[in-house]
Amino acid sequence: MLHAHLPFVRCRENEHCLEERWLYEAITETYIPLLRVLGSLIEDKVDFRVTLSLTPTLLEMFRDDLLRRRYLSYLDNLIELSEKELFRTRRDNALRGLARMYRKRFLETRDLFENSHRKDLSAAFGSLRTSGKVELITSAATHAYLPALMPEPAAVGAQIRLGADYFGKTFGARPGGMWLPECGFSPGIDRIAKEAGINFFFLDGHGISGGRHAIYAPVRTHAGVTAFFRDAESSKQVWSSISGYPGDFDYRDFYRDIGFDLDKEYLRPYLPEGIRTFTGLKYHRVTGGSAHKEPYVRQKALDKAEMHAAHFVESRGKQISSLHKTLGRRPLVTAAYDAELFGHWWFEGPEWLDAVLRRGAKEKAFRFTTPSEYLSEHDGIDTLAPSLSSWGEKGYSSTWINGANCWIYPHLTRAAGLMKLLTRAQVNGSDLRKRALAQAARELLLSQASDWAFMMKTGNASGFGKDKFREHMGNFLHLHREINGGRVTRKNLERLERQNNIFPGLDYKIFG
Repeated sequence: MLHAHLPFVRCRENEHCLEERWLYEAITETYIPLLRVLGSLIEDKVDFRVTLSLTPTLLEMFRDDLLRRRYLSYLDNLIELSEKELFRTRRDNALRGLARMYRKRFLETRDLFENSHRKDLSAAFGSLRTSGKVELITSAATHAYLPALMPEPAAVGAQIRLGADYFGKTFGARPGGMWLPECGFSPGIDRIAKEAGINFFFLDGHGISGGRHAIYAPVRTHAGVTAFFRDAESSKQVWSSISGYPGDFDYRDFYRDIGFDLDKEYLRPYLPEGIRTFTGLKYHRVTGGSAHKEPYVRQKALDKAEMHAAHFVESRGKQISSLHKTLGRRPLVTAAYDAELFGHWWFEGPEWLDAVLRRGAKEKAFRFTTPSEYLSEHDGIDTLAPSLSSWGEKGYSSTWINGANCWIYPHLTRAAGLMKLLTRAQVNGSDLRKRALAQAARELLLSQASDWAFMMKTGNASGFGKDKFREHMGNFLHLHREINGGRVTRKNLERLERQNNIFPGLDYKIFG
């Protein structure tokens, strides 16, 4: 189970927005490599299965013409920089081969994006569904941490319904399941999900009681939604940078980038607003815990990825065989990860994933499946009531509700209540007022994104997280005052519609 998500960031007035690069980096290092891996597996008729959630915010950015144009410019800059690096490293035996590798990768990526995928990654991922090997599912509209919104259930309903509706409009079919953002669950969310037509979702393992083996079979909630439970063992083996595979000394070091190493004047044309940041050209391997880093050797890293894939498949085989004996039935292991781990954080991740799926397809101890496929084959699923849980630190809500970010929730609860009142009061009105109501709904949805609270907690881009929350909440409150006062400022509304243009055609009544 791979969860692909980025927050909606679109700096319309700023051609060199640093935060937009999150999208461009992820397209280059994760999403296009993932399409390449899955496409190759399908072409080779490998009997694999993958479940992939694509959040509405990510899909909206995939489809935005402004961001598509800027992504091509981003790639052109990388190609130009890599050509300069070919010259700079021409006498360095350790680095010149890596400079060639990067130039080749960037050129291939550009060709795939512009020609093979026709600049439409939504359609590219959608085409995988016809293979029967890849199950696409949705997520909440703007990836809100849903337990924190439960004081105003209309907000949770809007997030879930819009997520399901958006998927249907994008791919022409309703989603079977949903990735609850951050695996965040509290009682009542299952009822709202069921009303939106969601058949299954994923929870963290401690969201269910009944012993440590309870997670190896799904349960049905009292509302009728099936919950699959993330397996901590298979997760830690891959995700952990300390005890997991990505920390191996032969893999490429994520943090050692020429954007921080080389002369700033040399790099200036390739740095957004002259700010040192990641360029994607990294010449060193993990090496060890010290600041000293040895040059990256690509073939050794690929060999290690193949070895780790073999180890993972063997480990799952042993785990499943042991569980089968203990439980007296065939267990289901749900291995769930952020998609961006593969390629972005862990450079060799796509090659590892490819090897795991190819090896696993030949494994006798287990087979791959998808949630919908599993449910079509199994009756008699137990009915139980999952508890409040998430896959965040300590397993509950401390990542998204803590001293660094708890101040946002009274605002979110009050704003959701105000939006609900607006929805019910505005039965009739001018086109301008209806547009203002729709934009108010967009701004509220954007303010609810779990990403802002996460940034405030971790300290990484904390200021940006605060700014984005205040921006969207401020926009909502301004529009609310104008709508309530019966005087909408056309110029301001048009500015917001151009800037935060997510979910065109949004029906503001979704909050009712």
